Amino acid sequence: MAHLNKSSSQLIARVRRIGGQIGAVERALESDASCSEILQLVAAVRGAINGLMDEIIVEHLDEHVAAPGLREEARTQAAEELKEVIRRYSK
Repeated sequence: MAHLNKSSSQLIARVRRIGGQIGAVERALESDASCSEILQLVAAVRGAINGLMDEIIVEHLDEHVAAPGLREEARTQAAEELKEVIRRYSK
């Protein structure tokens, strides 16, 4: 999606931070950290993933559903794609 190119460096930075958080979970598991520490780390990863997903959803809505001048067919297709992703994500 070309519109993501505008913010791709920010999105990549987020993904790299998430990768670092995943690494922290792995290190905690390897070092026999307490369950509560590991749960806190996993909750932080989940929050970071949710934030990334939220940002991409908003960009999708702005560019493919709510942007003025879109053909109705394109708008409907983009809305359906978003519904499918949200359904899959919320399982």
